[in-house]
Amino acid sequence: MAFDLMLQNILNPPILFFIAGMLSVFFRTGLEIPQPLPKLFSLYLLIAIGIHGGYELSKSGITTDVLTVLGLAMLLATLVPIYSFFILRLRLDIYNTVAIAATYGSISAVTFVTAGAFLESLGIKFGGYMVAAMTLMESPAIIIGLIMLNLFANTKNNGSGETDWKEILREAVFNPSVYLLMVSLFIGYITAEKGWKAMEPLFWTLFKGMLAFFLLDMGIIAAKRIGDVKKVGMFLVGFGVFMPVLNALFSIILASMFGLSKGDAFMLAVLAASASYIAVPAAMRLSVPEANPSLYITMALAITFPFNITFGLPLYYSIVNMIWG
Repeated sequence: MAFDLMLQNILNPPILFFIAGMLSVFFRTGLEIPQPLPKLFSLYLLIAIGIHGGYELSKSGITTDVLTVLGLAMLLATLVPIYSFFILRLRLDIYNTVAIAATYGSISAVTFVTAGAFLESLGIKFGGYMVAAMTLMESPAIIIGLIMLNLFANTKNNGSGETDWKEILREAVFNPSVYLLMVSLFIGYITAEKGWKAMEPLFWTLFKGMLAFFLLDMGIIAAKRIGDVKKVGMFLVGFGVFMPVLNALFSIILASMFGLSKGDAFMLAVLAASASYIAVPAAMRLSVPEANPSLYITMALAITFPFNITFGLPLYYSIVNMIWG
């Protein structure tokens, strides 16, 4: 990995605000983002990436290339939680295994957004349909995880052995982040250029500023959870760092085999490497209450997320660049 590429990523203003948020906790400055602004920032980012992705999808149309990317996204969303499950099962009980495997099988929209800003700084484009790919990858890991639970656990939910699949499917498909992404993508698609031009001043011109605010808050949250890292143990710390790299390599191999563009290959790698700290934890608390949230939330938010946005992005891009040139 080229040092100047890593330095360029770290010197990106939103990343610097993330680091500043972490340092504020270490220096005990008392800096806080007042509620409910963090919620507003997350809603803004979801709408912005959704509507812009829909606009880009309206320009490209539903082509064979688009369907290939969406198919690969679904394949990764299915396979990653399965092989993660068997790796984790070597050291953990069934409930925590399911929760962590589902967390790493899903995606982080904020990591995706940060990766998009990283590519923009390099002048490299990626397809707007990658937002659709991101949306499709959010939910399957929840379903796969619960299928694995039912296959490998004798009993569940205090011995009842029953799973409320209707509620689980509703939570997986219609949790707030997935719903808002799908709706925004649809709005961007049907309104096309006319709609995008009307929304561009709010959802594009101000985008990096809002991302900086959001990452500042994420830095504060991640730093506060650093102390919880000792609870997850060295095996899970290693999993939280090396598993994203493994998933990214797997996706890059698939992207190369199917002839994806350089930008699309990178964004697919980022999606495969990220871990959910919003949608999946909410679903796991509902469907696998036996799992310990301090494990899967801490791993995703305090280990994998900081690693990805500081070191992971330039690493994955360097690998893609070696193959695509």
